[in-house]
Amino acid sequence: MSRLASISSDPVLKEFAQGVAQDSVMPVADFLAPTVPVSKSVGRYKKYTEKNRFRIPDTLRALGGRATELKFEVSDDTYNCEPHALDYPVDNLEQLEADGIMNMLREGAVAIAQVAALSHEKRVIDAALEAVGAGTSKTWDASSDPVSDVDTSILQVIKACAFGSVMNVGVLFGATAWKIFKNAAAVRNRFVVGSGGKAGVGLAVPSEQSANQLFIGTPEVRTSYMVYDTQPEGKAADYSFLLDSTVLVFTRMAQPSRLDPSFMKTFRLMNNYMVPSSYVRDDGRVEVAKFDWSEDVKVTNTAAAARLNISAS
Repeated sequence: MSRLASISSDPVLKEFAQGVAQDSVMPVADFLAPTVPVSKSVGRYKKYTEKNRFRIPDTLRALGGRATELKFEVSDDTYNCEPHALDYPVDNLEQLEADGIMNMLREGAVAIAQVAALSHEKRVIDAALEAVGAGTSKTWDASSDPVSDVDTSILQVIKACAFGSVMNVGVLFGATAWKIFKNAAAVRNRFVVGSGGKAGVGLAVPSEQSANQLFIGTPEVRTSYMVYDTQPEGKAADYSFLLDSTVLVFTRMAQPSRLDPSFMKTFRLMNNYMVPSSYVRDDGRVEVAKFDWSEDVKVTNTAAAARLNISAS
């Protein structure tokens, strides 16, 4: 066994790699599709639609009678934590001491976790946009009230989810949508503050942290700044924001299960995220540190999200 193979199986390195992977998960990805740890790579989850809605069960049990069962139905779906992997080639290993190899593997784990997190976030946002469809167009000009528009969508998804106050609501702005929102007259006017008896009037700047207090139910508010190249490889780059002028309003749980009716989830194998190992490349000159993980991103309740397409005029 090579020194790389020996060190890559070290429990300390595995714990480090999984910790880095969890810390690197992009905030928007975890916001839209929080993780559901599962014990096996393939299993069932509750799939909610307009026709197959969540219903509050009757928990009262008659004496001698059976309790209501929380069970999966034929209409429910199957998650499949498909394999993902990235390799980190390491050359000239024989010139390194054991500590040097460990540090190089840690460096590789950090680099791979960051790239994997970006890839995961794009998959999550792409899946969300496909699920919500075309959405509703809104013009946030001087005569409009963006807060009221978002409030309407919040109440819409809460009713569609039917999980009551246990469920949280998320509001995710695209970068351009957030720019239009924070500069809209109806929003800026809400942030005028008193001067404390002194001359002049101070203006509080709208932020994601303060914006949640504008909306009904004080939902969590985030902005996506994910950028991608719209052109294929070999063409001149043309970068765009992935969400751009879109606002997504959706239900979520910080710690979801396979049964709750939140909008999206990411199923991941327990204690199996970013597992380090190694192999020797076919030319024999390079050993490769490989990192493997399994996950599946699912839209679990299509009715529990709404899309607004924003323009300034």
